Amino acid sequence: MNLFLRSLAKLLALLSLGFFMAACTAKSGSDTADLTWQPEEINGKKTYAELVVGYSQIGAESEWRIGNTASILEAAENLGVELLFSDGQQRQENQIRAIRTFIAQRVDVIGVSPVVETGWESVFQEAKDAGIPIILVDRRAAVSEDLYTAYLGSDFIEEGKNAGRVMVDLLGGEGHIIELVGTVGSAPALDRYAGFREIIQEYPGMKIIASESGDFTRAKGEEVMADLLKLYGDEIDAVYAHNDDMAIGAIRAIEAYGLKPGEDIKIVSIDAIRDAFQMMIDGKLNATIECNPLLGPQFFELALKVANGEPVPKWIPSEEGVFFPEDAAEIMPLRRY
Repeated sequence: MNLFLRSLAKLLALLSLGFFMAACTAKSGSDTADLTWQPEEINGKKTYAELVVGYSQIGAESEWRIGNTASILEAAENLGVELLFSDGQQRQENQIRAIRTFIAQRVDVIGVSPVVETGWESVFQEAKDAGIPIILVDRRAAVSEDLYTAYLGSDFIEEGKNAGRVMVDLLGGEGHIIELVGTVGSAPALDRYAGFREIIQEYPGMKIIASESGDFTRAKGEEVMADLLKLYGDEIDAVYAHNDDMAIGAIRAIEAYGLKPGEDIKIVSIDAIRDAFQMMIDGKLNATIECNPLLGPQFFELALKVANGEPVPKWIPSEEGVFFPEDAAEIMPLRRY
């Protein structure tokens, strides 16, 4: 991690519900996307310098999330947007409290990455009643579509499907798989779980023998994998991790157990962070599915349109790929996260 991201990680760890004040593009969806949000009439057009945005971040649970936060903060500073930033420290109640503070401060737009899918109806309704649009970033919320303006982020189900397709190729359609699940109840964990199963259900020789949450962290991924190795040992043919950080934790546990990750146990994960590319170069990770965190510029472009009453697609997806060891050394220097 470079010096900026290390400093950022320390800052995020210290933030509770205090706000970081800063004076401070994957392509958008198709032109035919469903416009379920209808803009109000706006007198005059805001500029970036006049835009006030509240942003409720989940926390700093992974390298991906740290990179995502860096992108938000850097874009706000570069564009001259006034940003009120809150780190939820993995707790929904902190995020809800932050959103209510943003409402009281009468920001123009609220961005939120929900830690879990459920439990947002009341506070989102409060924002709607106050006339403040909400943009979901990276993670969806299980609310009616009239309670948010747009979702900017990945297709987590497709990420799970891509991981499943790669795993089928690696195992030849047969093998025992350990699944390291992300934060229970979160959108990426639910969808990556479902997408992976949608693919491997066509291969009766492929079986998930254990599915446990590693909460998207390296430490928890290592702990859970160590326990599962004690239970299943040499029965394990592969690991499917919902993010790279848990996969890296699993790699440590596998090595401590005396097996070779990437050889004795195949490993597929999601995010495509720089450390995952190093693991592939070292022969310890077999593939990583991209989930792009660098959403800052795209988010503020969207926020400005929304603040100015312009119609926007309900979902603006990210463009992402799949990466393998043979290309890792060439691609790694180009990665920003």
